Amino acid sequence: MDEKLKVFEDKMQKSYNNLLEEYTTIRAGRANPHVLDKVVVDYYGAPTPLQQVANISVPEARMIQIQPWESSLLKDIEKAILVADLGLNPTNDGKVIRLVFPELTEERRKELAKDVKKHGENAKVAIRNIRRDANDSFKKYGKEADVSEDEVKELENQAQKLTDKYIAEVDKAIEAKTQEILTV
Repeated sequence: MDEKLKVFEDKMQKSYNNLLEEYTTIRAGRANPHVLDKVVVDYYGAPTPLQQVANISVPEARMIQIQPWESSLLKDIEKAILVADLGLNPTNDGKVIRLVFPELTEERRKELAKDVKKHGENAKVAIRNIRRDANDSFKKYGKEADVSEDEVKELENQAQKLTDKYIAEVDKAIEAKTQEILTV
């Protein structure tokens, strides 16, 4: 594959990966420890990811249990979860913190499905913008390097194929996450 094309494919891959990352933080009624990925705790003055100061487990389908390695961190972890605005209320029994995921209402499921679609559309727009940038750079390259129009057209065609591939991947991800959310 042409080096010029590789740069743009990497950008498309990053957009797709970013979408998948966003999807892990969308709650689907089941406990998913990934909703805590962005939670940062103040650990001796340094912001530290929650996974590095506590053991996170899923004892039941709709509950996450967080057991800090130092009991002095309970309050800080509780505060960090509330600040992260996950829509979950931590309960603290002095040893562990429990996060109970409420059963999703039909209305909330539909809202989440819309969110999933919106994130997917944003990812598609990002991918199309990368294609546009690629085409612009190919045209510029064609003028500067005295490359034939056919070669420029071929690069543009390959960029379009990459775009189609990643748009299809995004569509699959949207479909899968929507199914997960709407399944009761």
